[in-house]
Amino acid sequence: MLRCVVLDDYQDVALAMADWSRLAERVEVTVLREHLDSEDALVEALSGVEVLVVMRERTPLTGSLLARLPGLRLVVTSGMRNASIDLAAAERQGVVVCGSASRSEPAVELTWALILGLARKLVPESTALRAGGPWQSSVGVDLAGSTLGLLGLGKIGTRVAAVGAAFGMDVLAWSQNLTEDRAAAAGARLAASKEELLAASDFVSIHLVLGERTRGLVDAESFVHMRQSAYLVNTSRAAIVDQAALVDALRAGRIAGAGLDVFEVEPLPADHPLRSLPTVLATPHLGYVTKNNYSAYFREAVEDIEAFLAGAPIRVLGAAK
Repeated sequence: MLRCVVLDDYQDVALAMADWSRLAERVEVTVLREHLDSEDALVEALSGVEVLVVMRERTPLTGSLLARLPGLRLVVTSGMRNASIDLAAAERQGVVVCGSASRSEPAVELTWALILGLARKLVPESTALRAGGPWQSSVGVDLAGSTLGLLGLGKIGTRVAAVGAAFGMDVLAWSQNLTEDRAAAAGARLAASKEELLAASDFVSIHLVLGERTRGLVDAESFVHMRQSAYLVNTSRAAIVDQAALVDALRAGRIAGAGLDVFEVEPLPADHPLRSLPTVLATPHLGYVTKNNYSAYFREAVEDIEAFLAGAPIRVLGAAK
């Protein structure tokens, strides 16, 4: 019988989200709730495991880790892209990597939860109300008539743009390859440059894929261009923003605040400044954490394992494709 481990099931829901009994006669499934943040701990926990189910991108599967798991035969990840898996190393080792469906709507919805939470100071106002504090201590920011700047106008960015337009916002967009026609089709205006978008926006929301061209795209100079009254929202990937520059800008009051769902180290260390800065509204990478998404992830993980056992892997990713 093959051994399968599901990593990082923080909410202890993986087994309830799909019919794993279909594998019962061939696969022994173990779920690990606690995040293991060292390679040695992972090797100890995964020794002898043939099948690994991972949630994008909670635990990186580096080449060095894979090399220490010689029995591994199959990795299943949520989504059809996982930058934290060394696909080339997996291929060299003969490990098949498969993915699953992933919906864009949950990330769009969380983006707007962060924007609205920042604009109306929902967390401090709710906290004060519960604690018997001041009755109304802030003045909210209007979305109608303000400018929403989108860095990236792909599948998620386009949906965010539609909501912004529904709120009566002026929607600007920019990315390296974005054209005026594509922006217009999404109900946005094309900014001539990143700097122009940053300077004109009341809310800047990031919807780009992390890559060589986008890593550190929002740097210290970017915060110089932003309005002091502006907010930055990132539900994409933390490394698109220079994290040290972001912390400096928030501490100095160069921007009004930030709504963050992604971090370079996850879980975020307890002493990290982003946990305590008063102008940060932070969530623990919840963008994809919804019932429909999880159901799709784990249902298709079971399908991926069944297909692999049948000798015909499906939804194969990257270098092994």
